[in-house]
Formats: sequence, structure tokens, C-alpha cells
Amino acid sequence: MQVGIPKELAPEQRVAAVPETASKLVKAGMTVLVESGAGELAAISNADYEKSGAKIESRAKNVYEQCEVILKVNRPSLQEAELLRENSCLIAPLAPFRNLELLKKLACRKVTAFSLDLLPRLARTQAMDVLSSMSSIAGYKSIILAADHLGKLFPMMTTAAGTIQPAKVIVIGAGVAGLQAIATARRLGGVVLAFDTRPAAGEQVKSLGADFVSLEVSHEQAQDAGGYAKEQSAEFYSKEQDILRRYLKDADVVVTTALIPGKRAPVLITEEMVKEMKPGAVLVDLAVEQEGNCVLSEPGKITVKHGVTLIGLLNLPGTLAVHASQLYARNLFNFLTYIRPQLEKNEFDATDEIVKGALITHQGEIVHPAVKQALQQAERV
Repeated sequence: MQVGIPKELAPEQRVAAVPETASKLVKAGMTVLVESGAGELAAISNADYEKSGAKIESRAKNVYEQCEVILKVNRPSLQEAELLRENSCLIAPLAPFRNLELLKKLACRKVTAFSLDLLPRLARTQAMDVLSSMSSIAGYKSIILAADHLGKLFPMMTTAAGTIQPAKVIVIGAGVAGLQAIATARRLGGVVLAFDTRPAAGEQVKSLGADFVSLEVSHEQAQDAGGYAKEQSAEFYSKEQDILRRYLKDADVVVTTALIPGKRAPVLITEEMVKEMKPGAVLVDLAVEQEGNCVLSEPGKITVKHGVTLIGLLNLPGTLAVHASQLYARNLFNFLTYIRPQLEKNEFDATDEIVKGALITHQGEIVHPAVKQALQQAERV
């Protein structure tokens, strides 16, 4: 089996395999082809890959044409999809509900495509979970960005000139990104209050030294069978906004992380709520790639509105490409190792929760039920 690692399109700095995972693939009997320069922005040279047993190809076209399996950090462009071999396998986060044209192209080329952002959240998928790995990095970076743009110190500091009070930090959503944001803010000395719809998240929040505020929502109401947050009613979000409003007025830093798979991120912070925040406060919107939890966030930009700095930068994991690539590559290696027996037979177990959750296209068809339904609805409009 030949596994290809093409260079990601700019401005992406991460890479889908590092020498560690390339070496493991080679030892497992696979041939690894890496496009020249693919790891350069993650501080990995062509020579590093060659030492691991991988082969360097000068052009992306050569990688796509020769390889049965393609590993990517980002979904392919329509032009890249054209390069994929018929009946090859693509493994990447595809954001399938927002990229239906790409899925039709992949099906047309008879590509077996797995979307790792739809992996079910099970104990046995933790080592494959790219969303958790990248969310952890984003949560960390959100606090570093906030500290850089906040005109205050994070920790309490006692000096000869008097005592400086610690920064007050609110983290909305205590998933992987939120928990890492909490942990980082606490390490910097901030006083942290976390908010989540799942009462069970309170124990994790408190274990990190933060306080917790919850809406009383049952486990079944808060998340779906795959372990992801569920969309709620407009009344629910209005109630959530009312609760948040009480606390935002005193916050120095706010980090929002609430996402609904395949949907627009819920609006949790209105313009009026931003107006009521303290001048000089910082809000980092980690949901901005899905239109944001704050109505004023602008994708890819840092803006100041009503005296509040709004950070809507995209792809925060990509700004820490060295470690992000290491974690991401291990996730992909673990997933490929898991599906390899089925992939080699070109027969997939319909009862396997992992395969069923992530398999999007196969043998010329879109096979994921929810994605197929979304496509049918889009075509009826």
C-alpha cells in the first residue's frame, strides 16, 4: 500500500505525517511518498523524511497519481480532488455538510473518503480524534492571544507599589478547547469561570481550579449519540444569553468555544452584550470558522468594537505547526492502522461505529446517511 502526503495549500503550515509516523508506516509494510517541502513550515526537512524511510516526490501530481491512500490536514480543493486516483482512499477532515460540491466530486472519482471530523466520540477513538487534538491546541493559543492583547497582567502580583488583582476570565463551553483554555488561564494566574450546558462538565472544570455555571440541561438534551453538542431552541439560547450577561460585565477575557457539527455556531453574545463589557476586555471567538458565537466577530481579523478587542483568527492550531503536526499525524496513523484490514479488502463493516461514522463516499456514492440527506435537501432548494 502506497500512502501519499501532499503539501498543504497555503497558508496551512501543518503536515499530515511527521518522520515518526512515516517510519511506523514504512515498518508496517507501506510505501510513503511525501511531496517535496511538505513539512518545511513544520520544521521538517526532506532529509528528515528520507531518514524515516519515506520517498520524496517533486510534484503533488506524482503523489496523487501513485498513491492508494492520501492523508491530508485540510480537505482537498476541487482542483486537488481531480488529482486523486480513482478508487483511492482519502483521509482528512472534510466538513462534509458545508462542502457538498466536493463530496460529489469525490464520489464521481470513486474515492473512498473518510471525514475525521465525524468520528464518533468513543473511548476507542480517542487516539484518532483530530478534533480533540487540534481543539486542545486552539484552547491553549486562545489564552496566549488574549494575554497578548489584554492591557493587564493575568496573575495577582504583590509589589512595593501595591497589589495587582488577577484577570477575570470566562470560558464558554467546557469541551476539549474550553478545558485547555481554562487550564492555560489558570497557569497564567487568572481567576476563571466556566460555563457549559452539561452539568457533568462541572467536575472537570472544578478539577482545574475554576468555578462553574450551568444551565440545568440533561445529558440527553445537551449532546447527541456521537458525543457532540446538539442544536437547541431559540428560547434556550435566549435564556443562555441572559445568564451570560450577568457575568460578562466583569470579565477581562472571554473565550467562546460552542459549536454544533454541520450547523452555524450558536449566537451566545449579542452586540448589546459586547457594549456592556469593560473597555479593554478581550473576546476570543474559537467558533468563528462556523460564523462565531459573537455576532461581532470577523473571520480572520482582530478588531476593536465598543472598546472590546474581538479576536476571530482562523486555524489557531496551524500557528503552532510543529506540535500540531505531531499530534495530527499520530491521529491519522492510528486511524489508518485501524481501517487498514477493511481498506485492503475494499469491504467495510457496516456495523463498525467508527467506519460508519466517518465514511462519506465509497464506490461512486455518498454513503453517509446524514450527509446524503443534506445533499438531497440542498438539491431540492
